[in-house]
Amino acid sequence: MQPSPQSPAADPRRHAADTWIVVPLYNESTVIADVVRGLLESFDHVVCIDDGSTDGSAGAATAAGARVLHHPINLGQGAALQTGFSYVATKPEARYVVTFDADGQHRLEDVLEMLDLAKAEDLAIVFGSRFLDTRTDPGIIKRVILKTAVWVTNLTTGLRLTDAHNGLRVIRADAMRMIELDQDRMAHATEIVLKLGRTKLPWREYPVELLYTDYSKAKGQSVLNSVNILVDLLVR
Repeated sequence: MQPSPQSPAADPRRHAADTWIVVPLYNESTVIADVVRGLLESFDHVVCIDDGSTDGSAGAATAAGARVLHHPINLGQGAALQTGFSYVATKPEARYVVTFDADGQHRLEDVLEMLDLAKAEDLAIVFGSRFLDTRTDPGIIKRVILKTAVWVTNLTTGLRLTDAHNGLRVIRADAMRMIELDQDRMAHATEIVLKLGRTKLPWREYPVELLYTDYSKAKGQSVLNSVNILVDLLVR
């Protein structure tokens, strides 16, 4: 019997050849090597965009096996993603791009299953959502702030997402080539939803688990960062 698309027995490298993983990278030298090595177990193409790091992150990512692109100064996550998209757009064999955070909060299993879904249902975009099941507990205050950000994003974009600021996304290459990100900071997350929605290509959300470690909270998953998301949304 053949394994089902999401079976643990399925080939963990089933998407290795046609998928590029894009990882915005800023001062994550203590964890990025483990993140890259974990991704390379299942994917051939891991691209880190070093966004002006000052702690040796680029060297750690390179030593772990990633292709590293460089910003000489910190431009923001939106700019890093756009640099990654522009690079992947030069690869005619690329069918999908996955956006993946550098701090270790995303799970490889979720990426593989989201790609399974995209291919099985011919979806152009699969958004990861931490709010479609109960595995992720961001805390009460952060949950309220993120839900407010979802409301603002949905109002702005016309889409109906449950999690607008989850950095884990699967984007088919044709959809990726139809967008150009202008927002550099946290407001890029709403911008990418808006521009992907304008493509009118089919999309879905998929339940994922975010791993809130002490490290990831300290590196940008704090309540203050969630407030910054709202500020960026309101002033952009």
